[in-house]
Amino acid sequence: YVKVSASGQFCLIDDEGKGEKASLKPMHPTSVEGVDDMIRLGDLSEAGLLRNLLVRHKQGSIYTYVGSVLVAMNPYQMLPIYTAEQVDLYHRRKLGELPPHIFAIADSCYYNMRRKNRNQCCIISGESGAGKTESTKLILQFLAAVSGQHSWVEQQIIQANPVLEAFGNAKTIRNDNSSRFGKYVEIFFNKEGAIEGAHMEQYLLEKSRVCHQAPQERNYHIFYCMLSGMPSDHKKTLSLGDASQFKYLSEGNCLTCDGRDDTEEFGRIRSALKILTFSDRDCWEIFKLLAAILHMGNIDFQSTIMNNMDSSDVMSSSHFSVTAKLLEVQRNSLTHRSFMTNREIVTKPLSSEKAIHTRDAFAKAIYGRLFVWMFTKINSAIHKPQTDKPTYTRKSIGLLDIFGFENFRQNSFEQLCINYANEHLQQFFVRHIFKLEQDEYSKEGISWKHIAFNDNQKILDLLAVKPLNILALIDEESTFPKGTDATMLNKMNKEHNGNKLYMSSKSNHGMQFGVKHFAGTVYYDCEGFLEKNRDSLSMDIMELFKKSSNKMLKLIFEKDTNTNSLCNILCLFLCVTQQVIGDSRRQISTLSGQFRHSLDSLMKALSLCQPFFIRCFKPNDKKMPMVFNRELCMQQLRYSGMLETIKIRKLGYPIRHTFRDFLQRYRVLLKTVHCDPNTDWKIGKAKVFLRDHHDSFLELEREQELYRKALIIQRVMLAHKDRFKRRAALVLQKNWRGHRDRRDFCKLKQGFARLQAKVRSRQLHTEYMRRRAAAITLQTQTRGYLARKDLKHKKDAVILLQAQTRGLLARKTLKKMKTDVTLELQQRLEELLRKNEEAAKSQVKDDEEMVENIFGFLPSAIVGQEGPAPEGFEDLEAEPVKLEEVELVESPVRERKESDEFSFSKFASLYFQGSSSHSHIQQRLRQPLLYHEDEGDALACLTVWWIILRFMGDLPEPKQERASAIADPIQMNLGQRQARRLSNLVGLDQPQPKMQTVQEEEDVLFGERATYDRPMTPLEKLHIIVGYAIVRQDIRDEIYCQILKQLTANKNPKSTNRGWILLSICLGIFPPTDRLTKYLQSFIHYGPSEYSSYCSERLRRTLANGERSEPPCWVELQSVENKKPITVAVSLMDGRSITLTLDSARTSAEMCNSIIQKINLQDSYGFSLYVAMYEKIWSLGSGGQHVLDTVSICEQDEKRQGREEQHAPWRLYFRKEIFTPWHDCSSDQVSTELIYRQIIHGLKSGDYQSDKEDDYVQLAAKHYYVQHGSESSMETTEKIVRECVSLTLIENKSMVKLMQMIHSGPYINSSKPAYEVKAETVEYAREKWPIYFSKFYEKNLYSGPSVPQDQFVVVVNWKGVFFQDVTEAAFLQLSYPEVGIVCLTTPKGMYELKAVKGRELVELVNMFISGLKKRSVYAVATQDLIRQEDPTLLNYRRGDVLFMIKDGEYSSEEGWIKARNERTNQTGAVSLDAIRILDSKEGGRGKGGAKEKLWANSKEPLKQPLLRSLQGNSELCHLACDCFTDILPHVRTPIDLTNQIFGPATAHVELRDEIYCQIMKQMSNNSHGLSMERGWQLLWLCCGLFPPSQLLLRFAQRFLESRPREPLASNCLQRMQAIIEGRKLPPHQVEVDAIQNNSTQIFHKVHFPNDTSELFEVTSTTRIKDLCRNIAKDLQLSSSDGYSLFVKTSTKVSDYFFDNLRQLTDVIKKGKKVKEAAPTIAPYLVLFMRKLWFNVIPGKDLTADLNFHFPQELPKYLRGYHSVSKEDMISLAGLLLRIQVDTDKSQFVMIPRMLKDLVPADQQKLMTADDWKKVILKPFIYYSPVYEAKLQFLKMISQWPTFGCVFFEVKQTSEKSYPSVITLSVSKQGVSIINPKTKEVLAMHLFSKITSWSSGNTYFHLTIGSLVQGNTLLCETSMGYRISDLLSSYKDMYLNEIPKVRKSRRINI
Repeated sequence: YVKVSASGQFCLIDDEGKGEKASLKPMHPTSVEGVDDMIRLGDLSEAGLLRNLLVRHKQGSIYTYVGSVLVAMNPYQMLPIYTAEQVDLYHRRKLGELPPHIFAIADSCYYNMRRKNRNQCCIISGESGAGKTESTKLILQFLAAVSGQHSWVEQQIIQANPVLEAFGNAKTIRNDNSSRFGKYVEIFFNKEGAIEGAHMEQYLLEKSRVCHQAPQERNYHIFYCMLSGMPSDHKKTLSLGDASQFKYLSEGNCLTCDGRDDTEEFGRIRSALKILTFSDRDCWEIFKLLAAILHMGNIDFQSTIMNNMDSSDVMSSSHFSVTAKLLEVQRNSLTHRSFMTNREIVTKPLSSEKAIHTRDAFAKAIYGRLFVWMFTKINSAIHKPQTDKPTYTRKSIGLLDIFGFENFRQNSFEQLCINYANEHLQQFFVRHIFKLEQDEYSKEGISWKHIAFNDNQKILDLLAVKPLNILALIDEESTFPKGTDATMLNKMNKEHNGNKLYMSSKSNHGMQFGVKHFAGTVYYDCEGFLEKNRDSLSMDIMELFKKSSNKMLKLIFEKDTNTNSLCNILCLFLCVTQQVIGDSRRQISTLSGQFRHSLDSLMKALSLCQPFFIRCFKPNDKKMPMVFNRELCMQQLRYSGMLETIKIRKLGYPIRHTFRDFLQRYRVLLKTVHCDPNTDWKIGKAKVFLRDHHDSFLELEREQELYRKALIIQRVMLAHKDRFKRRAALVLQKNWRGHRDRRDFCKLKQGFARLQAKVRSRQLHTEYMRRRAAAITLQTQTRGYLARKDLKHKKDAVILLQAQTRGLLARKTLKKMKTDVTLELQQRLEELLRKNEEAAKSQVKDDEEMVENIFGFLPSAIVGQEGPAPEGFEDLEAEPVKLEEVELVESPVRERKESDEFSFSKFASLYFQGSSSHSHIQQRLRQPLLYHEDEGDALACLTVWWIILRFMGDLPEPKQERASAIADPIQMNLGQRQARRLSNLVGLDQPQPKMQTVQEEEDVLFGERATYDRPMTPLEKLHIIVGYAIVRQDIRDEIYCQILKQLTANKNPKSTNRGWILLSICLGIFPPTDRLTKYLQSFIHYGPSEYSSYCSERLRRTLANGERSEPPCWVELQSVENKKPITVAVSLMDGRSITLTLDSARTSAEMCNSIIQKINLQDSYGFSLYVAMYEKIWSLGSGGQHVLDTVSICEQDEKRQGREEQHAPWRLYFRKEIFTPWHDCSSDQVSTELIYRQIIHGLKSGDYQSDKEDDYVQLAAKHYYVQHGSESSMETTEKIVRECVSLTLIENKSMVKLMQMIHSGPYINSSKPAYEVKAETVEYAREKWPIYFSKFYEKNLYSGPSVPQDQFVVVVNWKGVFFQDVTEAAFLQLSYPEVGIVCLTTPKGMYELKAVKGRELVELVNMFISGLKKRSVYAVATQDLIRQEDPTLLNYRRGDVLFMIKDGEYSSEEGWIKARNERTNQTGAVSLDAIRILDSKEGGRGKGGAKEKLWANSKEPLKQPLLRSLQGNSELCHLACDCFTDILPHVRTPIDLTNQIFGPATAHVELRDEIYCQIMKQMSNNSHGLSMERGWQLLWLCCGLFPPSQLLLRFAQRFLESRPREPLASNCLQRMQAIIEGRKLPPHQVEVDAIQNNSTQIFHKVHFPNDTSELFEVTSTTRIKDLCRNIAKDLQLSSSDGYSLFVKTSTKVSDYFFDNLRQLTDVIKKGKKVKEAAPTIAPYLVLFMRKLWFNVIPGKDLTADLNFHFPQELPKYLRGYHSVSKEDMISLAGLLLRIQVDTDKSQFVMIPRMLKDLVPADQQKLMTADDWKKVILKPFIYYSPVYEAKLQFLKMISQWPTFGCVFFEVKQTSEKSYPSVITLSVSKQGVSIINPKTKEVLAMHLFSKITSWSSGNTYFHLTIGSLVQGNTLLCETSMGYRISDLLSSYKDMYLNEIPKVRKSRRINI
């Protein structure tokens, strides 16, 4: 202030009371109280700036603006301006809107990054101790807070600071927490502005501080924290004590730091290390190395002489041994040094001084490498991969916290590097503030007065830019082995002596030089420069590290040891010269070189960002609060250029927009095209230049204008809505009034009618009752008289009749009793004698007749013509042909030679067991002839023996069947076998029975089976014998031996004849084993002549064609009886019939070959033999199927229907079964004719059906032309209609109309040859009905990608392979290019199937695939191949179409072909393993084909996207082509590729229109029904995932509207209109399953806390909040607020319901192989519960109380979380008992067992069970309903402070005053910390006091209070994510309830 003296002179009195005379001028008003922004200072002078800072410093305002530059004064005290409220206050506020604050700069960085989509950086500069580190931490914590995610990575980034400060900061004379290294933190943000990672770089750690400290300075903090905070047992293990015991810590005579608690800091460091994923093992290894460094500093050396050289030895001390133990090394490398000469390594002893230097270098190296390793470890923890789309490059904010300018009494090499870095930062500041800005004005033509500024570029030139600069000279001298600090100084003096910025040493012997820096002149002491710059270790120390067993030591020196080992090898074994060694040494990187390289990289990174500057000032050097040193502050103001900065910020235009950007952002404010040139903003050549207040004004006006426009839109929409509501209300009122009046009139009219009816009914009722009473009286009198008269008459007659009858009966009975007794006895005796005689005579006669007439039933006509023709084949029936009857003639038996080598007697002697002979017997066997291990086989042999004896007549037949409930196992099994389908196809309309395994009961008793102990027909006996042979293959030799035994020495000719018949039948069914074959052939050879050759031939045929699988049939017995082949008729589809011979071993292949030869068929593939009976028809194929097996099945089926087997009406037909993919109708007209006739016949019978009636008409017209040419006749047309149109169609459509349609067909006047029309018909059927020309195989899925069913039918036709279910719906279709060879290898995976005819299926598919490969010329690449170095190989990408050139240059057998890439038109060799051959034919695409329609359905992959907008982006092009490749099979197969199709589109918005276009393309011109069905399902899913763009929207809507008949079209349109913004994930499996089942409604079960559940409808667009509202409305809750959905244990839900389910249930386990195309979905439950407990008053909402509040609060009470008194506990127990048992008093005795449901768990031992029973029964209320007891329970516990809390039991390690295990309770008030044992609330933290929180996998971190020195709580728990989510929900709830007091808010558009 100014004081006027008595003499009238002015005296200036400063703030310290000192006076000075001066000439004064009035102070500007802005300098009196100070301003926030110094640009607004009226007095722009150094004094004005200093005055403003002084005034604000006294006011406690430490922050001041200079435009967007922040000046921060270090207050040296804690200020209450860094709370959570301050964070919320400055978030989303404009710079300058609030008082200056570092949070405002941080928010501006964050806002500009999101608004301008550009990286930001904040340069924090200032002297050491100015507060740079604290400023960096504050910005970090602010960014973490506004990110709002509370993620674990945010906490890890924040917790990296305490660790780095502990290891990189130390106390200096100027700063108690001085950073002795520099760091650059780059924080990465995703598209939503959330932090998702960070990266740190470190610069130049001051390693010399580890060994030496200046007076009153300390070593790094970590050493003191470790010694103060480490447990005593750990310190004892490491031999540690007090800090004063170690030289490395006591050199500065300062062991403590004021205001810093090293013990508490050690706990924070340990917690931070845990958060940063440092394991306990890592921490222990780190502390071991730190302890080793401390012990190393106490190692001393004594001087000695060795070999006339100075030497040293380690003085005896425990520190040396402890160091060696901790480092785990064996030898001493401190007292000698090895170095390398030309050819050898020489070891030299070191003096004590050099040994000390070596020791210090050792310690510094360990600490330096450890610091770098920890930096790397921290980076690996905080650096996370990008989660956004690859097209979006995440943005970042960089924070530079680097060492400030330093000028000590003695400055060394580190100070030179530090000040060089500060010069760079000053130049960066000058360049951005002055140079670039003024250059921009000149470039844009803005009139501007140049502002002078201090440019420090010349200082940078001196230090590092120009040639022979200071740092270059230091590096050069470091490379010379004999270079010293003195020689280096001499070179610098010589080179820079004339430079004004360089100052030589003051004396010739001085070792100093000076540099005039921007902040002042600094003199540097050169001693130790070269050693520090070299930063190298001796070979001995490196070898010591290499041989150490300490893993951490080896890890941190891994790079150095590897480099050192390589250098040693090169030097020892390559014998390089000295010159080479010198050259290599020059290339060794020095410390200054590394630092310059890092600094250059930093400057480049900063130049790419928009910078913000924070200039930190020190108010004094004494670190005292509220002390302002003018001289110090003025010095900082001068060298920082603040005055010039203020001038350029005041006069300049820091805000610049291009014309386009300016118009686009502010066009909403445009009201005129004229502008006033007399303004303080400027327009350049291409930009608009504004000042800060202009930008603030425009942004504010823009927000207000947008707000006003929004209000207008809302007003219009609300008005429209109100008008609509008004009109609707009027219509509703009008209709309601009319309805009300009509209702009242109807009521009145009905009332009058009812009144009239009531009166009339009353009158009629009265008259009726009068007349009825009179009639009843008359009737009563009359009926009484008549009844009495009739009764008297009847009574007299009855008495007379009874008397006469009784007398007669008595007399007759007496007479009969006397005569009947004698007659009855005589008749019984005679009848018994007569029956016995007749039975004896008839027994022998019946047996002989049965055997004689064994084949008397056999037919004599050609087989296959019995009974009616099958349904639909009547027109192909031929006349039956009779055969001649053949009599059976007995023939003599050839004599058997005894010397025969293979005689049966010899076989019997070798293999028969026991005393069994080989000759005929007539009694049962006690054991089988051959040995059998299986007991069941042995019993079966005895049963067969009994049946054979009966068949040959050696045993008589039982007289009658014995009743038994036991079924015949063989007949049962044969029935099962006969019931199954033997062939490939049982009609297209027949169900498919499952195959059953034939089994037999093991307890079969031979000869005693009730089902066999009955009279049987010979055929039944044959079926039993042969059936056993089929079921049990091991007894076949036994059966043959039994038959041969009975034929040997059999004297009964009839028995012998029947035996040979039995042998003949068996030889045609099953072969013997190799052991018996030759003996059997020998026996047959010597048998009867008529049987010998016949049986030999049957045996040969059976051995050749294999065994049969069915018992013999009736027609087969005829063949055996006359010993001739069976004659059978086979019908062709053109009406012809062919007669063929048939024997027991005849197969379908032999039959087909015979037919093919007879009809001269050339194109014979695919024709098969069919059998038909009644309405069934099935294929026998053209392979090894036995024909008579099928005939046997037909006969057995006939028998099951209750008819006779011999009359089974089966027929054989020769038909086309399957087409080849390369079928050509012109190759064989005979084949085309047969197929054509088959098609016409199928149309008539209804076998071939089409969806369109026009198809039948067109085929009929073609048939008309084929039959009758171009003639026109209605009579002929009618005949054609009846020939080829089914009766059903004729009945549905009139005959006349069909005749008219056919008569007007295109072939009436045609001249086309008939065979071409036939070929067209065949080709049409081939394309239209591939399912009718297919082979079918029953399969079970063994392994492979998931399919809807495990048992299904595999359908194979010329189009591909289908998987078909029992409803004949194909759920998977694979074309042949998608199927691999041999097994079903598809693009989705390998299908391994189990089937009976698997070999036939594989051979068929392989034949089709190999044939396609031979004929196809197109293939698609399945992988990428880019090999520029080999010109012979073709380069291609996945999805490229390749044209195969078959010129013979490469052999496909070797796996290579020659091909041309149609995308690049290049030719080269291609591996067959890398391509998939397409089913395109030769010349089908490249020879004059029609131009491809891009909008129509295609079967070939795309070479480029459909949309032009994607063609510039190669990555999106590739993804689009891949999606279409997945859609190709998808449209034809079930929906299981949705992830591959929709995944890229949900990640890339640009692909969404492409997916729509691809799906609609495949649905255009697509006639395949199944393909269209799958396409609509895909489009339905797509419409629920994301909408099309506005450009495509109208076309997509038109596409759907033009298909009104499609069931899903309208639904797709609704879904497309409902989806507003795209979902983030592909559809959930529930959606896919629903649409696959053709269901557009999805109901999901939601569970409630009261163990109930309900189904709620959800759609693809259902949001979580909408579903919660629907549930609350359905349950009639008062409000849905506070309720939430829980999936499993997580509540982290997304906007869309199905997106949330997919995130939580899809199991993606990295590193584990999961079966392809079979995504694992974890089981889950969707729960609806109350989450936030606010405004919960029991009784207010009874539904919520009973269904939610009570079931949620009861478990908390029973687990003992609440603090409850004994009285309340008893009362509550009584209420709970009332709820448990209701009024059932019998349950009272169970109270001791029910205590866990009545009393808290921790209080049950308070009393005995009986005492609890007594006290609980007292408050028990009998009359209170259960719901009132629940409500009373809630009312009682609602009085407790812990009501509604959510409790978490966690383990904490950060607060020593708390127990290790605590309970965290989260309620509407905040977070409480509770002692779980005493239930005492240790602390209660309101939400307003909680600064931040975050959660990880196993940790939860909570910060309370200020951001600077807040209290932290680190908890170990796996429920951290739940705590974090609950806190966020409560805080969001409070923020939403806070009134909007801010007048404006940024709108981020």
